[in-house]
Amino acid sequence: ASDQVITLANNANAKPPLPVTILLHKPAGVSAQAALDLIIAENITMDDRSGQRFLKRHRTGLSASDALDTASSGLMVFTQDWHITRKLVDDAAKVEQEYIVEVTGDIVPYGLALLNHGLSFNGKPVPPIKVSWQNETRLRFAIKGAQPGQITHMCAQVGLEVLSCRRIRIGRVPMAGLAAGQWRYLLGYERF
Repeated sequence: ASDQVITLANNANAKPPLPVTILLHKPAGVSAQAALDLIIAENITMDDRSGQRFLKRHRTGLSASDALDTASSGLMVFTQDWHITRKLVDDAAKVEQEYIVEVTGDIVPYGLALLNHGLSFNGKPVPPIKVSWQNETRLRFAIKGAQPGQITHMCAQVGLEVLSCRRIRIGRVPMAGLAAGQWRYLLGYERF
């Protein structure tokens, strides 16, 4: 109709939008595919400092760079930026990830040393990694190129059962401050 009024936003411009990268705290029990459904305006953290307004196109073409299995929780990265996809997928063996793993059971003698170096997964020796106790029931894994199920398998090899597994960091980017189900935009200065 000729009586309609169209108003442009004050910050509107004709430049094509830049690709976005989203950091999500995936809750345990949610599949990697279903995690994408959590990226909605209502779930953005109040602490997001990007200054970006959520747009529907920010969900278009998002790819999960390093999915977590359904039972695990923690940091997932969804991106439209091929540079970040290449860094996190093609160079996955070089990007350290940090996990907090809640365990039960009695660890075998020298089990911690074995977790750090000396176990195999899928018939291949696991390269040296950093594993330490946080407390009596919680291990911290700093690992590069982790495969799905690898941490659970490694713990089982030393007499431990995994109760929960949470990824808290990918490269230099921590999950800090994100509650389960919340997300934020990757800030321009943050690098994996």
